[in-house]
Amino acid sequence: MRLRTALCSAVSTLSALALLTACGSGSTSSSSSDKPLVGVDYPRSDTDFWNSYIKYTPQYAKELGLDLKTTNSQNDVAKLTANAQTFISQGVKGLAMAPQDTAAIAPTLAQLEAKKIPVVTVDTRPDTGKVFMVVRADNRAYGEKACQYLGTKLGGKGKVVMLQGGLDSINGRDRTEAFNDCMKKNYPDIKVFGEATNWDGAVAAQKLQTDLTAHPDIKGVYMQSSFALSGTLQVLKQKGLLVDPKDKKHVFIVSNDGIPEELKDIAAGKIDATVSQPADLYAKYALYYLKAAIDGKTFKPGKTDHDSTIIQVREGVLEDQLSAPLVTADGGTYGGVPSVKSDDKSLWGNNLG
Repeated sequence: MRLRTALCSAVSTLSALALLTACGSGSTSSSSSDKPLVGVDYPRSDTDFWNSYIKYTPQYAKELGLDLKTTNSQNDVAKLTANAQTFISQGVKGLAMAPQDTAAIAPTLAQLEAKKIPVVTVDTRPDTGKVFMVVRADNRAYGEKACQYLGTKLGGKGKVVMLQGGLDSINGRDRTEAFNDCMKKNYPDIKVFGEATNWDGAVAAQKLQTDLTAHPDIKGVYMQSSFALSGTLQVLKQKGLLVDPKDKKHVFIVSNDGIPEELKDIAAGKIDATVSQPADLYAKYALYYLKAAIDGKTFKPGKTDHDSTIIQVREGVLEDQLSAPLVTADGGTYGGVPSVKSDDKSLWGNNLG
């Protein structure tokens, strides 16, 4: 079932100024009562991906006619809980968040549900508890796309390192499990060294260096997020492995986010691919669904009118799985997975001002 076009039309006709709130700010554009007040908690501001999400959020709040308050929980579930209490006291009508610890957020979700404050989670899905909508891409597909690309490039043989995110997050678990499952099924002769990093770039660099020292014949790296990008390139450079893709010493690298730096590095031959996680659409549809919840709209599983699919992940929880393409230098197809070129203007990473 496609989303009702009437809802989109109604949303697009709304116009009002919303303050471009800074990260961690608690101010709003005005005290006007005709614009619903919503809260958005930013999960962190130490990565290019989340800083892009922070940039897009006020823009879409303005387009949707929403008053906006923001906080930043800095990757700390205790701070997220405290921020939710602040939002409740400020009278928000809806709340968007991206809990990095997807288990520990359950009590906060229960409190918000009891107060009839709809919640949209962005990028992550809570392990338990009800939310109005999860706005997320298919994170298992991230791992599968990385697997197919590396498996193809390595000819089905060799060794790769997977720099995992936090396994307390559904995202880290999905990407890890899907990558491993795909490798076992399709490329059983590729050895995978899985390294837990808790989304920490310094930890990722140290573990990659250790693996390369122990196994100098490693030919592939899958970074589950761009948090590991600079450290990975530094380690490869130190070991004389940051070379042209045509050089036999080249180590094939797949990242995950689609930030501008990744796209430039693909064009320059420093990395080989990424999966473009839609920071712009995360901001847009988080607020879109909050507005819909406030307006009393409901949704069902099925195809949408914005190139995505809503699925039911469990009773009371729907997830809008947004498109997240594989990005390469040549726009080729790898292991049956199509890709887009790194300079494609449809990629949000090529459209930041």
